[in-house]
Amino acid sequence: MKKFLILALLASGAVFAVHATDLSKPQPTLPKEDLVIVTHDGKPHLFHVEMAITPEQQEIGLMWRTSLAADQGMLFDSGVPQISSMWMKNTLIPLDMVFIAADGSVAAVTEDAVPRSLAIISSGVPVRATLELQAGIAEALDIRVGDKVQQRIFSNIK
Repeated sequence: MKKFLILALLASGAVFAVHATDLSKPQPTLPKEDLVIVTHDGKPHLFHVEMAITPEQQEIGLMWRTSLAADQGMLFDSGVPQISSMWMKNTLIPLDMVFIAADGSVAAVTEDAVPRSLAIISSGVPVRATLELQAGIAEALDIRVGDKVQQRIFSNIK
């Protein structure tokens, strides 16, 4: 009986390895949705963001991508507020990261994250989601803590 159980576990491990996330190439473009950041000056800024919902999608993120348009990004939705810890492993382009609280308010911003860095980039406080944008966008639009993000996951679309 023990021998059968060990063989079954080994077999299931082999099946798992076949279905494991492939971190050696970019993932296909994920479904996109609109997201608006309303900055402190009242100006709305529209982005078309890929929705990284599953753990596998979030694990790959923007790895191996060679470009990101100024009006695009990727939204990592954790579903519930938690500390967000990101890194730039295998990410070839610099990014800005906007950490967003459950109510849609910007809780923290990290600008110009270094490509391929293994340094952990933390939200520092519990957030519902992390938005990755082309590096320089946060500065260009003057995105700050307290600005409002409108997107369906925050239930605040007007």
